[in-house]
Amino acid sequence: MFTVSKLAKSCGLSRSTLLYYESVGLLKPAVRSAANYRGYGEKDLRRLQQVCAYRDAGLKLDDIRKILDRPETDAASVLKRRLIELNAEIEALRDHQRAILSLLKSNQSLWRTKVITKDKLVSIMRASGLSEDDMQRFHIEFERNAPEEHQEFLEFLHIPAEEVRTIREWSRGGQKK
Repeated sequence: MFTVSKLAKSCGLSRSTLLYYESVGLLKPAVRSAANYRGYGEKDLRRLQQVCAYRDAGLKLDDIRKILDRPETDAASVLKRRLIELNAEIEALRDHQRAILSLLKSNQSLWRTKVITKDKLVSIMRASGLSEDDMQRFHIEFERNAPEEHQEFLEFLHIPAEEVRTIREWSRGGQKK
């Protein structure tokens, strides 16, 4: 039998994430102890592992619930739809990259004047609907497609050299920070 914390840890999740998954119906505790503590079994562990696999693939929680709760749901069609959505998101990020590179190339005076900071750009990107994951994918793609320009862009934002090195290292590794 697993406690909330042990089950969460076994899947690399926080306790609060597991409780959230329970609150939205993705997971139900197998039993309650006399002290009203939640208890989970192997079946719950397997279900949570499936939830995590689908989340890692970028599926929305509603889609995951449909796949797991209704065997008639065609998981392949849900995954194909998500793949199409991801391709559109990637293309939008590439458009952002091209627009930024174009701005940087066309206006060299930006380099001489502190027009925008990292915090201001992050604020603009968030206001445009980009999540932390979107912004991290932006850096990964920027580093992959234009490493020298990525370096220049980070310097343009007046980011300290050590932080620039850190961003570029995790960008090259394709890992989230």
